[in-house]
Amino acid sequence: MTTFENTLTINRPIVDVFAYLAQFENVPRWNYAITETRKISAGPVGVGSTYRQTRSIPEPAVEVFEVTEFQPTQRLQIRGQLGRFPAVVSYDLESAPGGTLLRNAIDLELRGPLRLASPIVTAQVKSAVAANLDALRRLLET
Repeated sequence: MTTFENTLTINRPIVDVFAYLAQFENVPRWNYAITETRKISAGPVGVGSTYRQTRSIPEPAVEVFEVTEFQPTQRLQIRGQLGRFPAVVSYDLESAPGGTLLRNAIDLELRGPLRLASPIVTAQVKSAVAANLDALRRLLET
């Protein structure tokens, strides 16, 4: 596993940021690589909810992920595919001056030859995730 984290402050109340993140159908609005996200399990969003999403970058793919932690206004965690990689993605939120501090940690499982290029792959994915999080910030602040 390789792990990285991005942190940013969003000028919106923590309740609003969590609600937007917890509605995973919003992901295509701020993640340039995802074209669609749909809930495929019954019931309200919570631990055990599953989603199917369509990815266009780096190559077209359909991915499934599951919500593994759901603590309103504090923490969301999902487990599934992130492109080619099995991953665990967490969002930790806390109130901060001016809004909400969002920490996004990602654990990627690099396999095969990609393990040898771990520092390069990790840096590229971290940069792409940072750009997506900035798009999320801009979207929520407007």
